[in-house]
Amino acid sequence: MIDRAIVSLEGRKGLVTGIANEQSIAWGCAKAFRFLGADLAVTYLNEKAKPFVAPLAAQLDAPLLLPMDLRNDGELEAVFAEITKTWGRLDFLLHSIAFAPRDDLHGRVVDCSKAGFLTAMDISCWSFIRMAKLAEPLMDRGGALFCMTYYGSQMVVEHYNMMGPVKAALECATRYLAAELGPKGIRVHAISPGPLQTRAASGIAEFDELLHKAQEKAPARSLVSIDDVGLATAYLATDAARLITGQTLYIDGGYHIVD
Repeated sequence: MIDRAIVSLEGRKGLVTGIANEQSIAWGCAKAFRFLGADLAVTYLNEKAKPFVAPLAAQLDAPLLLPMDLRNDGELEAVFAEITKTWGRLDFLLHSIAFAPRDDLHGRVVDCSKAGFLTAMDISCWSFIRMAKLAEPLMDRGGALFCMTYYGSQMVVEHYNMMGPVKAALECATRYLAAELGPKGIRVHAISPGPLQTRAASGIAEFDELLHKAQEKAPARSLVSIDDVGLATAYLATDAARLITGQTLYIDGGYHIVD
């Protein structure tokens, strides 16, 4: 007989980064984590962003609301120090952060600046590796790490530009982290949603056209929602998915299988 507890996150502690507003993918994931019973620590980018994130953290009954701008030295480490002080452990984390300078993102890959490329890799990829390093000692009973990617990592998507190579690196890092941390019971996944309207997506040129194309061509004939992404991600954090790791999970109505 299957134990209902296997699909619960009751008593689990999780860190959610990347919530900007109620359209954020991270918000969809946070709601699902909380629905399954998890206690959450939530980060916000800066004081300008805090008024938008704080009410959402309150809806989650989040005991920890912490500033974290990955461009500021020490803020990531401070988040983990507070989690260590408050909980002494961590069961899962969500990295839902990506950034590239606007000029580099809107230009050709071949034209991107070295500084812009390194910044995008630092914020969008290396920070996930660093989070894994900081989380490892807090996950002595196992755990799960999640990052957000996109189909433009595997195929050339018009206007996705420099983020394609960056997300490809992130997906590859996910596989290596899964292999290295697996013996400790720590699972690692890259979540790849189909196109959906978020503040981050608004930085991609001609994004409305991409949305229309996805809805028209996806086998499900439907755009994904942040709740669709959240529920699938939350499932992977439960013990029901304890033997699934190293995956890039497409939540896109099947869009990625269509030419």
